[in-house]
Amino acid sequence: GFPHGSHETAIKLAEAQLALDEGCTELDMVINIGKMIAGDTLYVRNEIKLLADAAHAKGAILKVILETCLLTSEEIVEACKLSMEAGADFVKTSTGFGSAGASTVDVALMKKTVGDHLQVKASGGIRDYEQCMKMIEAGADRIGASASVKIMEVYNSEH
Repeated sequence: GFPHGSHETAIKLAEAQLALDEGCTELDMVINIGKMIAGDTLYVRNEIKLLADAAHAKGAILKVILETCLLTSEEIVEACKLSMEAGADFVKTSTGFGSAGASTVDVALMKKTVGDHLQVKASGGIRDYEQCMKMIEAGADRIGASASVKIMEVYNSEH
């Protein structure tokens, strides 16, 4: 369902199964943002569970992309709780295609909500070492950045 999350669940599951059959070890899914905003949490939870179960059956992990720039703080918390209940492994801030990427406020909220039950991936708009470190300090367990080489060059020059 990348990047909008609006594919039907059956399509997301078929895409996931194909990727898993071809050796995928990590799946990213985008929640159905429209359903989340409409308050259809049962739909969102069930979709996450189906994909988590498929991933885990093949020894893979599931990262659930929330696209936080489109959600309220309350919806972010609820989406994190649904992801925990459904058996996901990560919650992730964004696809990188939304109107904004990761923010330290959202990362901190996500980490506060999931604690040690899930990992948090900050992704989208992280372009330098300083931003990267702020995300880690806010609670990110993993960083998604197209500027990873540049970030590591700065890290290596400072350490």
